[in-house]
Amino acid sequence: MAKFCEICGKGKMSGHTVTFSDKKINRTWKPNVRKITVIENGVSKKKYVCTRCMRSGNVVRAI
Repeated sequence: MAKFCEICGKGKMSGHTVTFSDKKINRTWKPNVRKITVIENGVSKKKYVCTRCMRSGNVVRAI
């Protein structure tokens, strides 16, 4: 999968997993990105788009 959304630019975030004993372990969160066909300027293109952009209507999907 791609590492970022080509529409909004959402990418990986980093932080800590905190255990019960308060140890901090480094980890990353990746966006939920899918490869879909998008209509852009009347031309269909394949792009990596996060599901939030798809749900909110920021892209027009090709049929």
